[in-house]
Amino acid sequence: MSSPDLTDAERQAVFEVLKTPDLSMGPQIRAFEKAFTHFTGLGHAIGVNSGTAGLHLCVRAAGIGPGDVVLTTPFSFVASTNVLLFENAVPVFVDIDPRSGNLDPVLLAEAARDLTAGGERAQKWLSRKGSAARRALKAILGVDVFGQSADWDLIRKVANQFGLKVIEDSCEALGAEYKGRKAGTLGDYGVFAFYPNKQITTGEGGIIVTEDARAADLMRALRNQGRAPGDTWLSHTYLGYNYRLDEMSAALGAAQMLRLEELLSKREQVAAWYGERLAEIPGVEAPFVEKFTTRMSWFVYVVRFDPAIDRDAVAKQLEACGVPVRPYFLPIHLQPYMTERFGYRAGDFPVTEDLGRRGLALPFSGVMTEEQVEFVCRTIHAELGKLK
Repeated sequence: MSSPDLTDAERQAVFEVLKTPDLSMGPQIRAFEKAFTHFTGLGHAIGVNSGTAGLHLCVRAAGIGPGDVVLTTPFSFVASTNVLLFENAVPVFVDIDPRSGNLDPVLLAEAARDLTAGGERAQKWLSRKGSAARRALKAILGVDVFGQSADWDLIRKVANQFGLKVIEDSCEALGAEYKGRKAGTLGDYGVFAFYPNKQITTGEGGIIVTEDARAADLMRALRNQGRAPGDTWLSHTYLGYNYRLDEMSAALGAAQMLRLEELLSKREQVAAWYGERLAEIPGVEAPFVEKFTTRMSWFVYVVRFDPAIDRDAVAKQLEACGVPVRPYFLPIHLQPYMTERFGYRAGDFPVTEDLGRRGLALPFSGVMTEEQVEFVCRTIHAELGKLK
């Protein structure tokens, strides 16, 4: 499905770390964090061992706890919801824009009004989901899906109206821009992730960015077993975690950041090749790019098939032809543990479910060749013809 884009410079950077005694919490993590404060223009960056860890620390920094309600999306990787469940908070899902797959700001505002007013519809909704919500609406956790920013001006408008913290999950969107502003900088806290299929990779890893100095200090302590500034090696002010990013991974990330523009441009080229060829295939919809997206940061390339086309049958045929594909995303609210815990059922979020049925991620990375893209598209065209 994907392949990291690595050079000898990255390999040498990792090798150099192995010549030193500093394999954790050394100069490389500081250099990696500095690269992100420079890139985003924000005052603080906190390196962690995964995007999930980063989101979890943001939840802690936002003061979200048991029974607190957070508005979020059901169309995402499960981590964006799981981090709320880690703290026994209550995720309240809001359906998405049918074109971008990002949170629908109109529905978000409606949900915030309902929950804040405590009206009959909101109480009935929470009760049906079997939630233990006891506190007021606390935050919004939005996701920049597939490398495209959500409509953050409208989301922030809702947050400001109701006094909510905003967590921006930009784990898929490093390098994206919204109205000229960088993804990850549009909430109170932003998180990037660096799994091998991401725009840059550290193998496993993530980074939090924020302007909030107090929150940054807390998150630095929490990632390191709860050791606050001034604590000795075996002193722990907070209940914390081992969310540290090791020096080898940080060195790899710092080297990749030096190539970020190159890596983004190569992905843009592959996406352009796909767009040109898919336009010639009836029944296949290429990814939609919003007008306010001043730069798309291509993470995955997800197409949608017309409702009359059996997506799963197409996927099976493509796999048989040597083209690896994956449904993307499967709705979070229909995951078994979510239906068991909250009583969700099919039909609760129709747009999310529709895109979940029709979406298919194609092979995608910055190292793909034009010939490989041509082969994928030619195979899709041929297999669709067989289904008619």
